[in-house]
Amino acid sequence: MAMINQDMREVIRRAMLSYVATICADGSPNLSPKGSVFVFDDDHLIFMNQNSPGTFANLRRDPRVEINSVDVFRRRGYRFKGRARIVPPGDPAFKWLEQKLIDLNGPQYPAHEAALIDIETVQPVLSPVYQWGHGVEEDLAPKYAALYIRAAGLTPSDLADED
Repeated sequence: MAMINQDMREVIRRAMLSYVATICADGSPNLSPKGSVFVFDDDHLIFMNQNSPGTFANLRRDPRVEINSVDVFRRRGYRFKGRARIVPPGDPAFKWLEQKLIDLNGPQYPAHEAALIDIETVQPVLSPVYQWGHGVEEDLAPKYAALYIRAAGLTPSDLADED
């Protein structure tokens, strides 16, 4: 049975930034934002080491990892726990991710190695607004999008396409 379903794929796509937790040598947690987290297949996530020597040193020592991806506008997401395998340049998984990132961002970013995550468990992340505020996803997305725009000091006209 596949660990990653279509809804999880959509949340990761919409999140655009996920958080990767690893374990430091002294046992303390390390949390690192990653804009390169993608679904590789039904059982694996993958992310690139673009500038993450600490995260990848931690994974070499202890492959346990948790990745949190949350759609901030819909106020929900997923926690993915698993084990990482470091894949070097030339590996098919590395090449796949490298091409995705080039297509998305251009070739200017470094790509040292990738972490292919074998997902062992997945748990949902839900804002209390669903339980206590009786939130409805279709209503939450526009509300929180507007809040984020205001918090960033923008107006809707700042986001309008200019031809």
